[in-house]
Amino acid sequence: MATVSFERATRIYPKSNRRAVDSLDLEVGDGEFIVLVGPSGCGKTTSLRMLAGLEEIDEGAISIDGRDVGNLAPRARDIAMVFQSYALYPHMTVAENMGFSLKIARLGKSEIVKRVSEAAKILDLEEYLERKPAQLSGGQRQRVAMGRAIVRQPRVFLMDEPLSNLDAKLRVSTRGQIAALQRRLGVTTLYVTHDQVEAMTMGDRVAVMRDGVLQQCDSPRSLYEDPVNAFVAGFIGSPAMNLIEGRVEERGVALGSTVIPAPRELCQRAGSATGRVVTVGLRPEALEIVPAGQGFPAIVSVVEELGAEAYVYAQMAERFDHSVTAASDVIARVAPRAAPASGDLVHFRAKEGSLLLFDVASGARIS
Repeated sequence: MATVSFERATRIYPKSNRRAVDSLDLEVGDGEFIVLVGPSGCGKTTSLRMLAGLEEIDEGAISIDGRDVGNLAPRARDIAMVFQSYALYPHMTVAENMGFSLKIARLGKSEIVKRVSEAAKILDLEEYLERKPAQLSGGQRQRVAMGRAIVRQPRVFLMDEPLSNLDAKLRVSTRGQIAALQRRLGVTTLYVTHDQVEAMTMGDRVAVMRDGVLQQCDSPRSLYEDPVNAFVAGFIGSPAMNLIEGRVEERGVALGSTVIPAPRELCQRAGSATGRVVTVGLRPEALEIVPAGQGFPAIVSVVEELGAEAYVYAQMAERFDHSVTAASDVIARVAPRAAPASGDLVHFRAKEGSLLLFDVASGARIS
C-alpha cells in the first residue's frame, strides 16, 4: 500500500498548445479508493497514464510514498494497471494469463501457483483456471484481468474504465465486486470512468475534471450537496441538476413571475442590485407539483415510470428574462401515483432550502 501525490502535474502533448492535464494537485491516502470522473477528453486517463509512467510529465511532479517517480520506468513504480480492453492472451489459459507477469519476473513455480490460486479464490475464478479466454463471458474476462493485477501484489492499482465493455446489468454487479475487493485488499486505487453513477457508488472520494483541470475532489455526498461550481452541479447526479437562469429579487430569486424564497444573505451575496441574472440550481427531487398559482408553470413532455419513482420532463411555459437565453427544460422526481400525463400543464415549487445559486459568467457557486 502507498500514498500518491500529484503536485501541479502537467501534460502537454507534442504539437498541441492545449494542456491535456493542467497543474493537477491531488493527494491520495494510503488504501484510499479515488475515482477520476469527467467527460471525454477531460484529462482523467492522461493523469492515470502519467502516474503509470506511460506519459511524460512536462511540469510538476508525481510521487509514491514521498518518492518522485517522474524519471522511473513503469516497471520500477510497483503499480498494476487494468485497462478498458481485457488484453488477455487468447492461446493461454486463465491461470497462465494471471501468472504471466510473475513468470516474466522469474518467480518460482510454486509461488506463482500460490498467488494465482489465492487471486482466483478472491475473484471466484477457481473453476475457470484451465479455460481459454474465448470460453469466458465478458464479466469473467474482466475478473481475469483484475486477477492478473492482483497477483503482482502492487502498491497501487490503476483502473482505466474497466467496465465499459460490459452490458448495463453486469456493470452494476461488477462495480460492486470491484469496490468490495478494493476494500478487502486495502490497496491504494485510482479508478477512471466517464460514468458519474459509477463514480458516486464506488469511490471514497471523487475527483471531477474538466478540460484538464481538477474542479473538485470530495466525498460523493459532498459533491452532490455542495458543488463548487455549475459544472460539478450539472455533472454529478442522475438525472442532472436543473440549471435555470433567474433574477435576484429582494425576497428571493425570480423564475419568470414566480419568486423562489431564498435566505436574505444569499441574495445579498448574489448581488446587491436586484435584477442580476444568476444560474439557479435545483435537484429533480427538490421540485414538487403544486396547484396553479403556487409555482412556475411548465408543460409536460415525457414521463419516465421507473416503478418506485417517476421522472417528469417538462418545458417552461414562460421566458424568465428577455435579455438572456433561459433554460427551457426542467426535470422533477415525483411519486408514480402523482405523475401527470404528457401534454399536461403543471406547476412546480422548489422545496425550502433546496436552492443553489451560481454566477452566470464564471459558473462559480454563490454560497
